[in-house]
Amino acid sequence: MTAPNQLWEMDVKYGFIVGEQRFFFLMSLIDVYDRAIVDYHFGLTCEGKHAAQILQRALWKRQQFNCDDRPVIRTDNGPQFISHAFEEACQHFQTVHERIPPKTPNKNAHIESFHSVLEKECLQRNEFQSYQEAYEIVTNYLLFYNQRRIHGSLYDLSPVEFGKAFALQLITPFVVKV
Repeated sequence: MTAPNQLWEMDVKYGFIVGEQRFFFLMSLIDVYDRAIVDYHFGLTCEGKHAAQILQRALWKRQQFNCDDRPVIRTDNGPQFISHAFEEACQHFQTVHERIPPKTPNKNAHIESFHSVLEKECLQRNEFQSYQEAYEIVTNYLLFYNQRRIHGSLYDLSPVEFGKAFALQLITPFVVKV
């Protein structure tokens, strides 16, 4: 890969709301090249329809509807990603859906890495008392991650800063091997 919007990875992470004794779900879509979380779903349920909505919003945000080469969408074989709703969305939006083999999270390494960072820097540091509190803290972390958290692989820039510098050709492009 040599630019953003060539390969996107999606996966699901869950967290726990101590005060309500229930789980929440965060489904995230990451651009493998610029490491930005392009879109996500945060909720008490996580279904194929949510994956389809993320895909649609991500394509819109990245202005990919009028492009001939849409990003490849890489996922595991979770129920959200093998659902009829998600497969139908991939066909409708003319995107290639690539599923990794079972028990090979290393083939979805970028989203797995992001979820590991989210766990360490956000979820483990907070004991959520309510859904609203979890939503606010996690979505604020996602803003921080995209706008301010620096990445060594991005010339010590945040994903947003890197994206702007890349678009203006202020940085030397590199190849990401996947």
